[in-house]
Amino acid sequence: MIKTEKLEFKYNAEHIKNVLNGVDIDIKNGEFVAVLGHNGSGKSTLAKHFNAILLPLGGSVYIQGMDTKEEQLLYNIRQTVGMVFQNPDNQIVATIVEEDVAFAPENLGVPSKEIRKLVDWALETVGMSDYKRHSPHLLSGGQKQRIAIAGVLAMQPKCIVLDEPTAMLDPIGRREVITTLKTLNKQEGITIVLITHNMDEATKADRIIVMNKGSIAINGTPKQVFSDVPLIKSLGLDVPQVSELMYELRQEGIDLPTDILTIDEAYDVLSPLINHSTSQPKIAPEKPKNNDIVINAQNITHIYSQGSPYEKKALDDVSIKVNRGEIIGIIGHTGSGKSTLVQHFNGLLKPTYGSIHINDVDITAKKVDLKQIRTKIGLVFQYPEHQLFEETVRLDIAFSPKNMGLSGEEINSRVIESAKAVCIDDEILDESPFEISGGQKRRVAIAGVLAMKPDVLVLDEPTAGLDPHGKDEILKQIRKMHKELGLTVILVSHGMEDIANTAERLYVMNKGKIAMQGTPLEVYSQYEELEKIGLTSPPVTLLMDRLCKINVCTIEMAKQSLLLLLKGGNN
Repeated sequence: MIKTEKLEFKYNAEHIKNVLNGVDIDIKNGEFVAVLGHNGSGKSTLAKHFNAILLPLGGSVYIQGMDTKEEQLLYNIRQTVGMVFQNPDNQIVATIVEEDVAFAPENLGVPSKEIRKLVDWALETVGMSDYKRHSPHLLSGGQKQRIAIAGVLAMQPKCIVLDEPTAMLDPIGRREVITTLKTLNKQEGITIVLITHNMDEATKADRIIVMNKGSIAINGTPKQVFSDVPLIKSLGLDVPQVSELMYELRQEGIDLPTDILTIDEAYDVLSPLINHSTSQPKIAPEKPKNNDIVINAQNITHIYSQGSPYEKKALDDVSIKVNRGEIIGIIGHTGSGKSTLVQHFNGLLKPTYGSIHINDVDITAKKVDLKQIRTKIGLVFQYPEHQLFEETVRLDIAFSPKNMGLSGEEINSRVIESAKAVCIDDEILDESPFEISGGQKRRVAIAGVLAMKPDVLVLDEPTAGLDPHGKDEILKQIRKMHKELGLTVILVSHGMEDIANTAERLYVMNKGKIAMQGTPLEVYSQYEELEKIGLTSPPVTLLMDRLCKINVCTIEMAKQSLLLLLKGGNN
């Protein structure tokens, strides 16, 4: 299906380094291949060569024997290989679902009767037939992505390349998309190339290609690739949570296989080894928290476009209290109201009904100084890089202190202090914020908010789209700032494992309401309820409940519990 020979590419002829360095790949018809790699490894650049969006500067790319450099073959190549991007909104062009799916075949000159059949088949294949007369923009993220896939399917491609299609989706949305891809691959025989940062998604593939600095670092089955945990970590990546747990237990002297990927496999291996006569470990009770309330939102309702045909209730009687010094996690399915809620905390949005007090100040009052409130409640948006606009990193971080009317000496001091807090090197300060990596951009955006010295830092999906190493670095910095600066942190995320490792208390949102609240242990133990509202508990939570009914939410907790229960354990 796809063959590259010594493929080389760089975006600017003046750049010394290639983005791709002599890449040799052979993808067979009907394969499901996952492509992994850190941010900047060349994954997306490689994908864009597969349907000739980009052309090689060196070497060759062949699609079913067709050379992508042959201009007269581009039409056939792009009909053979369809492309689905990270954000489905960038591919949806019509106001009705079936019209959007029909767009490509119409432009290919397919007869009307044939288009009708193709649209019906494509929507049925992705499980969206019931939505054919809906507006795409009123659908969830996972539904939109399935519509984008249906639009590509209607061209009847033999291969679909997907560039991080689930990066912004909630757990159930991700599952929907991956299930759809497996169906297309197994039942329709369509070749799938999936670029992802999600290790559990990669386990569903027949083969994994790992890229590093523009070259192929590893090429093998999921079991082969994830069996070498230190190697994968050294490449800035991660392994499935169950695989990491098994690795940690092996490091403690427990004789376990190296190629375990799933909960079922781990259960089959661990269950016979469990010593059920050993007393089950007790989880230490939570320490009482500071009761100094910094944010108090009471009975918040927010209605978008009230009184118009597009009226939508995004928040419905939501009450939430945040104590000073806490790390609060807010989780929920796509469209549950998470982002709408946190934008009320610094007055970007005003509630239709209800009240919000910040440090006992009612910010819904008419004459309240919102500018002052916004220096106390710092908000980092879902795409932090959209907050960057100055010529240099230094000027970007200095922007808010400058607008606060501070002296030049104080501004410089805050820039240095904020940059240090998020580990921005001095040499980066004078670079353009648009020429640094994705992880560095996130840190710069956070530093720009920290420079205001806020009491509360609100982060809306700060790790979305980052590779595992970049994600871990950001979360590490968040925990460090919380500890050293005494910041109150509100973290909105779809990453169930990230929240478990970071937050002290959770609010779970569902359809604009608070559905659950409690510690990560308390919330994740209710995994059946979470499933009903479009979320999942971490894999180690599900494994440990099935193995021995012990409630855990992190790898470390699972490891310590199992060391007490496994036969032959020394603890």
